[in-house]
This record gives sequence, structure tokens and C-alpha cells, in this order.
Amino acid sequence: MGKRTQKTARKFDTPHKVFKAFRHGSPLTRLSFLVMGFGQMARGQLAKGLLYMLLQTAFTLFMILFGGRYIAHLFSGNLGAQLSGEIWNEELQIFEKVQGDNSFLILLYGVISLVAIVLFLVVWAANIKGSYENDIRLKNGERVRTFKEDLRTAINERFHIPLLVLPFTGLIVFTVLPLVFMVLIAFTNYDYAHMPPGKLFDWVGLANFKTLFSLSGGATGFAFVFLRVLLWTFVWAFFATFTNYFLGLIVALLIQKKGIRLKALWRTLFVIAIAVPQFVTLLLMQKILDGDGILNKLLGTNILWLADQRYFSLLPRVMIILVNIWIGVPYTLLMCSGILMNIPADYYEAARIDGASPVRIFFAVTLPYMLHVTTPYLITQFVGNINNFNVIWLLTGGGPVDNVYYGGGSQAQSTDLLVTWLYRLTTDQNPKYNVASVIGIVIFVISAVLSLVTYNRTSASKNEGEFQ
Repeated sequence: MGKRTQKTARKFDTPHKVFKAFRHGSPLTRLSFLVMGFGQMARGQLAKGLLYMLLQTAFTLFMILFGGRYIAHLFSGNLGAQLSGEIWNEELQIFEKVQGDNSFLILLYGVISLVAIVLFLVVWAANIKGSYENDIRLKNGERVRTFKEDLRTAINERFHIPLLVLPFTGLIVFTVLPLVFMVLIAFTNYDYAHMPPGKLFDWVGLANFKTLFSLSGGATGFAFVFLRVLLWTFVWAFFATFTNYFLGLIVALLIQKKGIRLKALWRTLFVIAIAVPQFVTLLLMQKILDGDGILNKLLGTNILWLADQRYFSLLPRVMIILVNIWIGVPYTLLMCSGILMNIPADYYEAARIDGASPVRIFFAVTLPYMLHVTTPYLITQFVGNINNFNVIWLLTGGGPVDNVYYGGGSQAQSTDLLVTWLYRLTTDQNPKYNVASVIGIVIFVISAVLSLVTYNRTSASKNEGEFQ
């Protein structure tokens, strides 16, 4: 491709590329807006043009035979009208089953159809781009590239595109579709009273958000319960992240200290602790801390380590944090040990020459260096602890139950995080999938905002690759 072609192609890659092709493209390119691949086939690119046409035909048939009616349901204001049931057949003197609508499937297939439309538009734009690039080549006196040349380019210069097709497909199917579906559920009344196929659910707008955030329910309403669970989620995430980090750093410094013998042995012991599956450790600790557990028998007490409701269930919350320290410190220790070994000795030598004490060296050299390197890890851990389902659920199951403080039909319990509360709302005898979806959106927003804002304000982002 010549310099002029490259320059024009770069201009083409703008938000207005489709409009530019329509305004300045040849009649063949303009026809490609309606019939995909027409411009390519007219220029001798038969295989490429036929592929575009087949894709357009398949998409058209998909929308006519399947997707169109579900898209219509999404935008018609209802997710089904006819209930499944039985109708008396007077002629046969029997009840006949009637297959009605299923709101769940209507919404799911509607989301799939929407994603299919987005993917089709991407291919449609690529078809226009290819035809417009052929226009430019012909104007510059160049020949149109053959299918073999395009294939060779895809295998060599653009091999990343076919390589990423399978991961991209998995991302769409297992991440994008469930996320979009969950977000849309938040705008419906999908709960135990509207369970398909026996019953239908429908759009309710922002009613679920009002349920979660409205203060009209009083001290035990959903809004106050949400704030209490959110506060405990942040308290838990803070202590679970920074106790593990600083205790792991301190233990790593102690092992790293000159004069400490058997360094490899101490590190190996912590590795053995990591080798035990986390859920096994949590279940064992739950049995040890149970009211009839080993700890009470050894102490001769009957303390409810994981079920005491006094002081807003303070004791269970403290025990959860302590158990998490036992689980998390070995990981931090091994990570910090590797980083400590790579801190340049010149930094320490310069600090000693300046007469800095060991404490001063730690706060002026070791800690800043560690934070510079491990800030992305801390952010990841903090967000991960916001969504740390295993520790809470396997130790306390979200309990103990406190109907006075967490009442109002919210189904939340004293040590529930937002994620365990969401799970409880979907697995209870009276599930509230709609409110659970709203909580899922809140968790996503909190995690995304915290991650992006915090990381962009750290030295790890601003001074990547260097330490000041």
C-alpha cells in the first residue's frame, strides 16, 4: 500500500468512517451498504464477497425466523402475554396443556439477538471499509488484492485477529451475555411471585432501584440494610487487605533479616500452609470455632465465636478477619520475599551513610518501594475481598441472624457482604432476582470505580517502570 493509501486508510479509521465511505465511495461501495460483499465481488474478490453475502443472508434469516420476535418483545413493553396452563377440550372431554410465553427465555433470546446485531454491524462496517479501500487502490493505479493475499496477510501481519477469535467468542458467550442479561433483570419484577413458566415477569423501570435506595422503609428498610451491609463490606475489605499485606511484609522482613537461620525452612512452612485448599482450612476453622467446637472444649467455655450477636455481631466479625489473616499472610509473605530480595542495595547503603535508623530506612526506602511495586496487587486484593464469598460463607454463612437490625424482609444477615447477600437473595425460598441484580450492578460500579480511580492516582501508573 502506497503512502497516500496508508494516509487515507488512517483517515478512514475515524468515528465517521461509514459516512465518509458513503459520501466519497464509488457506486459499488454504496451498494455494499445494502448488499454486503457486492463491492468485493464486482472487483474480482469472489470468495470474500460471497462470504460477506452468506453472513448477511444467515443474519437476515436468523432475525426473520428467530431473533426478530424477541427483539420486538424487548421494545414492546412486555415480556410475554400468554400464561402456560390447561384448557378444557369439549370435544375430547379432556384438559389440554397450552404452551404459553416464558419471560425468562424471551429476555435471554432477546439479549442474544441484540448481541448478534452488534456483531453483524461490526462485520457490515468491515465490508464497507474493504470496498472503500479498493476504491482508493484503484484511484491510485494499484490493483485490488486477491483472496490469497488477504489470507496471507491474516496469517502473518494480522495473525492476532484469527488467534483472538476463540477467546473473543468465549468472552461474548460467558461474560458479556450474562452481564447484559443480569443488568436487564434489574429493570424487571422477576422474583418468587413472577417465576416462569407458571407466571410471567415484566419491565418495571427503576422500581427495584427505588426499593434498594428508598429511605421510606425506616430503619429496617432495604435502604438502611443496604447501607449497613455496604459499610461492613468496606470494613471487611480494608482489614482483610491491609492486615494480610503488612503482616506478610513484616514476617518477610523478619525472615530476610541477617542472622536469621533456616530461611528456606520458614518459607517452606508457609508454602505448606498455602498447599492446603482454602475451603478445607475454612471448614476446619468453622468446626474449631463452633459453639461445640474444639476451642471451647480446650478453654472450658461456651463462647459463640461465630454466632454472638452482641455489639452488632462484633465477635464473629473479628474472628472472620483473624481467620482470613491465617489464610492470606502466606501468599503475601512469598510475594514480599521476592520483591525484598530485588530492592537495590544502593538504596540501603545511601540511607545508612545519611545516618538513617532501621525504622527510618523502612519508611523511607522499603515501604515506598514495596508500595510502588505492589499497588496493583493491593487494588486487586481489595476488590477481590469486596467479592470474597468463600471466607464469609464457609465460616458463618453470612450469620448470625439479626432480624431487628437486618429486618424488613431484606434477608440479609450480620456478616453478609454484598456478594453473599446477593447470593442469599437468589437462593432463598422467596428469591428476589430483580433486587439481587441491582446489588450486582452496585458491586460492579463500586469495584470498577475503585480500581480505575485508585490505580490512575498511584505512582505505579504515573511512573511505570521506575522508582523514585
